[in-house]
Amino acid sequence: MNQTIEDLKTRRSIRKFKDEQISDEDLKTILETGTYAPTGRGAQSPKIVVIQNPETIKEFSAWNRSFFPVPVPDDMDPFYGAKTLLIVLANSEFPTYVEDGASVLAVLVNAAHAVGVGSCWIHRARDEFASEKGKALLKEWGIPETYEGIGHVVLGYPDMEAPEPLPRKEDYIHYVD
Repeated sequence: MNQTIEDLKTRRSIRKFKDEQISDEDLKTILETGTYAPTGRGAQSPKIVVIQNPETIKEFSAWNRSFFPVPVPDDMDPFYGAKTLLIVLANSEFPTYVEDGASVLAVLVNAAHAVGVGSCWIHRARDEFASEKGKALLKEWGIPETYEGIGHVVLGYPDMEAPEPLPRKEDYIHYVD
């Protein structure tokens, strides 16, 4: 089977990571590949924010946890102990910004898998960056206020076996004449 197809079919969300940072080479490869994600009209409206400082990741974990729609324990880590956090933002002035950001997220997780790095796509970035704190962070980072949170990707070397895939739904594909 073609390696790209194999990678796409075998990638799984990883929710337990080794206590080590991913290599700079792996990170660079994943990030660069993410910049090749398809975007509407090739506009490249998203931005990828990279965080590797453990204290900053811990703060973001607590902040992200506060947006869960149901109560969760205070010690629950929505980033699963990952040592690298990526935040994908996209410029809301572009009509396809949500799709563009989602495309970047999908490419990032698949690029990670291709180089042997575990990943998990994490939600609630929209809530985070719609808040006053999120808007203040955008300003601090020099990112225009028109950018919105699309999602996060956590990265690390897996400390678990990848879960088995769920069976594909029989009605997933629908042909029309």
